[in-house]
Amino acid sequence: MSQTYDREISRKNASRLKEMILTLRRYHLHKGFTPQKLYGILEDLGPTYVKIGQILSMRQDMLPKAYCDELTKLRSNVKPLAFQEICAVLEEEYGCSWEEKFSHIDEKPLGSASIAQVHSATLTDGCRVVIKVQRPHIYETMSKDIVILKRAISVVKMVSNIGHVMDLKAVIDEIWNTAKEEMDFLMEAEHMDRFAKFNSGISYITYPKVYHDLTTEHVLVMERMQGVPVDEVDKLTELGYDMNEIGRKLAENYVKQILDDAFFHADPHPGNIWITDGKIAWLDFGMMGKLTGRDKELFRAAVTALVNNDIYQLKNVFLTLGTAKQPIDHALLYTDVDEMVSRYGNLELGNMNLGVVFQEFMQVANKHHIILPQSVTMLGRGVMTIEGVLRFCAPDTNLLQILATHMSNEFFRNLDWNKELRRTGKNIYTVLNKAAVIPAQLSDLIQMTVKGQTKLNLDVSGSQAPLKRLDGMVNRIIAAAVIVALVIGSSLLCLTEIRPMVGDIPLLAMLGYIAAGVIGSILVFFMVRKKK
Repeated sequence: MSQTYDREISRKNASRLKEMILTLRRYHLHKGFTPQKLYGILEDLGPTYVKIGQILSMRQDMLPKAYCDELTKLRSNVKPLAFQEICAVLEEEYGCSWEEKFSHIDEKPLGSASIAQVHSATLTDGCRVVIKVQRPHIYETMSKDIVILKRAISVVKMVSNIGHVMDLKAVIDEIWNTAKEEMDFLMEAEHMDRFAKFNSGISYITYPKVYHDLTTEHVLVMERMQGVPVDEVDKLTELGYDMNEIGRKLAENYVKQILDDAFFHADPHPGNIWITDGKIAWLDFGMMGKLTGRDKELFRAAVTALVNNDIYQLKNVFLTLGTAKQPIDHALLYTDVDEMVSRYGNLELGNMNLGVVFQEFMQVANKHHIILPQSVTMLGRGVMTIEGVLRFCAPDTNLLQILATHMSNEFFRNLDWNKELRRTGKNIYTVLNKAAVIPAQLSDLIQMTVKGQTKLNLDVSGSQAPLKRLDGMVNRIIAAAVIVALVIGSSLLCLTEIRPMVGDIPLLAMLGYIAAGVIGSILVFFMVRKKK
């Protein structure tokens, strides 16, 4: 039974792989590669690759700007499903005809994305709503693509060094985990309720209401919002809005989401931020980031360390926040953090770009094989996206400056003088207590030294790399010696008539030459690969 199931899975994967190859052929990549071709390929390959394209559209560190600009179309301009397919999903979810729940549904979608399609509709009581309908069989399609991608990554790691530069498997896992969350509309409805709870007291923030009685795992029904996307600057200016005020309030609210709520919008692109009736409306809560109390405090510590040029504290944040995949070269990490801090140390907060700083932070972590939590990488993407929105809509608004101001106000607002005095008194007592025992400890150390009982343990940082290089050199020397011995021994055997013979050469000598050739080829292969 298990073997039959495995064969069926392999057959489906092979069919999907063939479909992907045919898609690539259609675009004639041998004639050149353009942003439009990349957009078309990702769109035709389906939801998994559309999701990858959406993430790549926010990463100008990985792709040229022209490609990123073209891929932004994948956020809402994916090929729409036929209206009949939407109706079929609704009837399957509700167990009845859609007309029993809605008096009208617009056939033309408001938007079509990688996982779902959105339609305007009217309830039987006359309320205007928006229906978010999940694409049929989306989970099965994406899961097959993820399996194929992981297998492709294994091949890439064997033939290139990209696996040492970027953990591709972790990237694919993050995309898949995020997509699975987005595919559960009941979870998105919970996100909307939680966001409403945190922002209900803010007069300039609004959000759609959820109709829980009509919401299922694959269908989400919510209030229809009217407004103007935040990036339509000319239209908003004509309506009398002050874009600097919008930018400042948007930044302040996003900082609040990060530092106060620890629950932030992880995809804050312009299509998800509208201006309606003088308020900032947040839309699409499928991708939300959550920070633990520990992660939130470490983020605060990182910002404080950066502002204060505290290299040691920032290095500690790296080590505490992430998980090291291999032994850390502390001296090199300290040097890299020092270089990073020195680049921003002389800049005013208003001239610093938090997204760029965050990006460099992740690059340093990646260089030292420190794996950051998914919540932190989502925060990095969110920060880079919101800063891109602010640069376009309100270039005078600086997110890092607002973040630092918020942290400063929060410190003084939460300062408890009695608690601080008690803590200071306790620290003074601890220091005095330790100072009192230092003479006795010094005396013990001197006595142990006199008796020859003192031991010194040294950990030479950065010694692993030279030792590995030395070990590799020794191995190559031994391999070369074996090759020389095999060649000389085989040549001597050729002077004898030891049987059996292959032509005029003894078989044993022939085997010796073959073994020398194989070992030599392997040695050359690894030497050439290391140079690359």
